[in-house]
Amino acid sequence: MHHTEIDDYVLDVLLPDLAGHDRSPAAFLVYLVLWKELFRSAERSTGISLQQLAANTGLSKSAVQAAVRLLLRRNLIKVSRKTPTAVPEYELIRHWVRRRGLRHAG
Repeated sequence: MHHTEIDDYVLDVLLPDLAGHDRSPAAFLVYLVLWKELFRSAERSTGISLQQLAANTGLSKSAVQAAVRLLLRRNLIKVSRKTPTAVPEYELIRHWVRRRGLRHAG
């Protein structure tokens, strides 16, 4: 059995924010599936189709599309494609993680 580490911020802040404030528990489910895929692969991005996301979350394809739009609007993910019909590549934007080597001016 696999175990996936999740940042406290995801559970303490994103869960109530996406499910409560944005009224989109679907967006939280999609975010968790992307987190799992990226954590297991140890890559910066993962290619996964909308149908795979739908199957992995138990959501409809249209619910996944709406969730992805919300996550993009909230700047929580990046989506790229090599061609218009290619499987999307997803990258999580973890703005709460301070990058090494970055210093705040002050």
